[in-house]
Parts: sequence; structure tokens; C-alpha cells
Amino acid sequence: MWQRIQTLYLAIATILVASMFFCNFATILGPEGSTETLKYVEYGKFKPFLLFLIMLIAANGIALASFKVRMLQMRVCILTAILLIAFQAWIGILVLQHREEMVFSFTAVFPLVAAILDILAARNIFIDEAIVHAASHLRGSRKKRK
Repeated sequence: MWQRIQTLYLAIATILVASMFFCNFATILGPEGSTETLKYVEYGKFKPFLLFLIMLIAANGIALASFKVRMLQMRVCILTAILLIAFQAWIGILVLQHREEMVFSFTAVFPLVAAILDILAARNIFIDEAIVHAASHLRGSRKKRK
């Protein structure tokens, strides 16, 4: 399982998404930008984000665990990447709406990084599957010649 680079991509993407549970999404500034009355907004406290994060971690976990069924693994990676891009768009909209009263954390780009890693994993899974298919096709044509 850990011999392939796509497993490493999926593991890093899963760790990035899981780390968002423990990170702050943004910091709400006080009146006129004062830092005396700071409030922190966490990903885990906002219920829609929490549900989305649980869904994304489950999807990445399924992709990690389904290494024996390559086509399923590739499809789950692509689906997870699409969901991560949608999550990133949602975060981007919130950043644009609240940029005056909030300071956003660097973790706001974690879904984009995880989506790129999932796409790279899906690409490498596809390449591995194509190599296996070509090798089995070559073996089959050699047996027919003899």
C-alpha cells in the first residue's frame, strides 16, 4: 500500500483536511480593528464546515483504504477533489464577504492543496492501471502466438 506515490498524496491530503478540525478559520477583530477583543472562528464549531470536513475525511479514508480496487480509488479521488474545490470556493466566498471584519488563517487554502494532491493521486492511479492493463494485454498476445 505505501509503495506507491499516490498513497503518499492521499495520506498528505487526508492529514491536511483532518488538521483543519484543530485550526482556526478566522479571527474576528474588535471595533475599528482593535486586537483587544479577539474572537476565533474554528472550522469545527461551524456545523456546515464540520459536516463537510467529516465527509471529506471519510472520502479520503475510503480512497486510502481501497487500494486493491484501483478504479474505485481513482473515482473517489476525483470526487473528493471536486468536493474540495467546492469547499475552497465556499471559503473564498466567505473571505470576500467578511474581509473587512475578519483576518483569515493560512488554513483557508488547505482544501486547494488537498484537491491538487487528490488530482495527482488520481492521475498516478490511472497511469498504474494503464501499465497493468498494457502488461496483461502483452502477456495475452504472447500466449496466443505460441
